[in-house]
Amino acid sequence: MAGSESTGPLRRFAEELDVAVFAVGFTIATAAVLAFVLRPEAASTLMAGANDVLWTAAGWWYLAAMFILVAFVGFLIFGPWGNIKLGDDDERPEFAFPAYFAMLYSAGIAAGIVFWGPAEAVFHYDAVSPFVDAESQSSGAAVSAIQYTFFHWGVSAWTAYVVMALPIAYFAYRYDAPLRISTVIAPWVGLENLDGPLAKSIDVLAVFATIGGVATTLGLVGSQFLVGIEWTTGASVGDAGTVAVITGLTVAFTVSVALGVRKGIRRLSYFNMGLFVLVTVATFLLGPTTQIMSMGTQALGAYINDFITMSFYTGSGAAGGSGVAEWVGDWTIFYWAWWFSWTPFVGLFIARISRGRTVRQVAVTGVIASTGITVPWFATMGGTAIFLQDSGRADILAVVGELGEAGSGYPLFEALPLGGILTVLFLVLVTTFLITSADSSTLALGMLTTGGVEEPSTINRVIWGFLIGALASLLMVTGGVDALQQAAIITGGPFSIIALLAVISMIAAFGARRPLFLREEDELSIGSSDLETSSADPDPETVDPSDD
Repeated sequence: MAGSESTGPLRRFAEELDVAVFAVGFTIATAAVLAFVLRPEAASTLMAGANDVLWTAAGWWYLAAMFILVAFVGFLIFGPWGNIKLGDDDERPEFAFPAYFAMLYSAGIAAGIVFWGPAEAVFHYDAVSPFVDAESQSSGAAVSAIQYTFFHWGVSAWTAYVVMALPIAYFAYRYDAPLRISTVIAPWVGLENLDGPLAKSIDVLAVFATIGGVATTLGLVGSQFLVGIEWTTGASVGDAGTVAVITGLTVAFTVSVALGVRKGIRRLSYFNMGLFVLVTVATFLLGPTTQIMSMGTQALGAYINDFITMSFYTGSGAAGGSGVAEWVGDWTIFYWAWWFSWTPFVGLFIARISRGRTVRQVAVTGVIASTGITVPWFATMGGTAIFLQDSGRADILAVVGELGEAGSGYPLFEALPLGGILTVLFLVLVTTFLITSADSSTLALGMLTTGGVEEPSTINRVIWGFLIGALASLLMVTGGVDALQQAAIITGGPFSIIALLAVISMIAAFGARRPLFLREEDELSIGSSDLETSSADPDPETVDPSDD
């Protein structure tokens, strides 16, 4: 059906559709777009109120849930379940490691990394975290600023995606379960009941969370793209232009991925990573190299040393309570909610490309390797921004005050040697990550709304590209970054619960396959008869990595 070349595009779209999930998701997305078109002030007020309730009353939950995920992934990396294969025991990985890592990183938080890399550290340098006893724009504030960027974008950020990806990939490639979020409940309901009401509800929730999380990212990176155009050309597009440009780009990028994962997203991810490394290395060498190394090294040590305390820090009771809690809500709670809102999309995409790998390989690549390349970026961008601000060579905070967070990177690069070239390269990097985010997010939404089809129809993906692009641009116009952050916190909350369900699912499935406290001959049975039958005859299909 989905793979038939003779099937027309409209017929294929209709035949592969999961009507219930698509209809509810489409209705929610359309309603959100119409609300911001017809009643922008009322919609913004309602969203802000819901956001305030979540981060003030439930902020502790986001922190606790994320730390549980980090601890569990640590166990997977170092424990006996790390050798479990996502597929047949003799199956080889579908993608060679360079392609696998490039796609995983590009589909993850890389777009947000480009946006916040030049901006976040200088923000914390000016408005210091209450966790740190330091004066604004002091040397202590500089180190703590970079430390917090490591914390927000490091191990914790990547963990949520891996937790969601692993059980989906395990059940899909070992038991032929569908590639969708509801697959995480297979141990309890059985494969034959993954089309039931509970599974449908989880998939609808996944569509809802993905729409909010991806709209947030496309809005942030899209604003950076538009500011870059204004910065380099002097031309401003206005509100109507913002909606037209972001929506049009998203749809155009979506159409471009008709080539699929292997030819489309994989090649673009290679380009992304090459340009990402080039910009990082060039900034490191042309910028204040000694200061970057000094501040970055000290910040990394502080991050490792304070990780557990930072993970549970709410600011409750300090400095009158309200101001401290507000800082944590604006930054840490927002980020944790943002990562949770991205778990269905990124988790599903990682599962899609992880066939043939072990649990440990996915966990190490997704958490350790990804953090390993993220830390140098934030050390370089953050250290450079703070140095330029402190030395007076570039007033980045003034530009941010005028153009918003999206404008932070352009004065940074212009203040360096070869600044014009670096500025253009940075704008290209912003554009390519915007493309990758649009491509992989519409792929995930297509999979969610077709019952797990690995290559959904182009029509399906264009529909989602249009709706997400329109919502992202409208959020930018009506509320800016604040509105985008609120959307992420609201949509991410429910998926913190689903992420913990994924942990329990892995404990049940992996524990039955490789018990921690029982002899091998005492293995437990999980799930339905379908699981037991399929385990004896896993899908033998493999793809030679050399095809990459």
